[in-house]
Amino acid sequence: MAAAGGLHTYQLRLHAEYGPVVRFQLPGVEWAVSVADPVLLEATARLDERPDPLFAFLDPLCEAGNIQVMPAAEHAPWRRLLLSVLAGRPSHERHFARFTALTTELADRWAERAERADREPVGLQKDLTALSLRMICAYALGGEVADPDGVIAAFEEVLTEHLGRLYETPGSDAQEGRAERAVQALAHLRATVDQVVTAHRATDRTGDTDRTGTARTGTARTGTARTDKSDLIGALVAAGERPARIRDTVMMTMLAAHHTTGVAVSWTLYLLGRHPEVAERVADELDRVLGDRAAPDYADLRRLTYLEMTLKEAMRLYPPGPYGARETVEPLRLGDHLIPAGATIFYPIWAVHMNPDYWPQPEKFLPERFAPDEVARRPRLAHIPFGFGPRSCEGAGLAMVEAELVLAVLLKRFRFRPAPGHQVTPIERFVLWAADDIRMNVSRRRPG
Repeated sequence: MAAAGGLHTYQLRLHAEYGPVVRFQLPGVEWAVSVADPVLLEATARLDERPDPLFAFLDPLCEAGNIQVMPAAEHAPWRRLLLSVLAGRPSHERHFARFTALTTELADRWAERAERADREPVGLQKDLTALSLRMICAYALGGEVADPDGVIAAFEEVLTEHLGRLYETPGSDAQEGRAERAVQALAHLRATVDQVVTAHRATDRTGDTDRTGTARTGTARTGTARTDKSDLIGALVAAGERPARIRDTVMMTMLAAHHTTGVAVSWTLYLLGRHPEVAERVADELDRVLGDRAAPDYADLRRLTYLEMTLKEAMRLYPPGPYGARETVEPLRLGDHLIPAGATIFYPIWAVHMNPDYWPQPEKFLPERFAPDEVARRPRLAHIPFGFGPRSCEGAGLAMVEAELVLAVLLKRFRFRPAPGHQVTPIERFVLWAADDIRMNVSRRRPG
């Protein structure tokens, strides 16, 4: 796995050589089975347990027990609570103007940079993950974080250290130095989360404004009543969650939300920079739907069909989460194979998305694959960028709204081209990250 560059690329090699169902060796796991066929995956869709060892790298982020491996009985009500906040379309629409303002601020900074004679390439991941973090904090956590770039850098320090333990022999000097940096980074993250929670409580006490900027009365919260259905911390408090679990949930939400949207948009712009003919078609659609407006309204997203197809194809080629895993609690039949209880079942999302039986010429970037008639021909689990089943991403709907908005604003104003000489290498960092960012030259676009 280390030689392949991580589990995500190792799984691609496994399935290319051995087919859709592969048993492979994994330290500490007796039965590890990877399934890259979307039809066979249907048999696993109800699995609701995760293997503890594979998610142990996230243990340091949690004080009340790793949220990612929460037992099914405990996970189900927690998931329902998150969905009640993150999946509500009315709340997406209510916060859309704030999302637009945050995106426009970034676009304005890029426009200033594009005018400089010595303009440097933009680091897409750095800027877009910071934007995504601001969005989730504005939407669900009660406001802004003081230093989004510092929070993201701290997450990367922690993940680099603890993911690295999956593939490295302990004891090297480099690892010791990295471990010390990870301890400091984790302390910074916990302090930031405490500030977010404390600020949220202060706002609740004063009842001054909600996150849309609208004045609230001092009776906005009485008992378990909540006026803002996108208030995640308020929902956790109302549900009686203990303080440590609230902090854990805020930490994991910040991690997952900034990664998912920022990474998905980064890879999409990277692909559009390499395929200017597709970028031109997206721009033509934006001009047709938006006219002279610089940003869409919430209702406009439904009309930006080619933009949505492009985003989905980008997430096929570069899924934000390159794999997932479940654990069987009883024997499971997968086609001709009988998998015993206690086995680890891998969802190699990247390999599923590159399965040539369902994606002809899978390495090509073709948004037309997501035209309605093409989608109808494929099994439903052929495209699973947010996972599936009872452990799928609770914020998938919110992430799509954010990503489509950000892409619409940026592609209406700019053209993107790869920075000459810059090598883009996908690596595993909880999500499908790029080793040295994705550096692009950004220039103003003239509509029409």
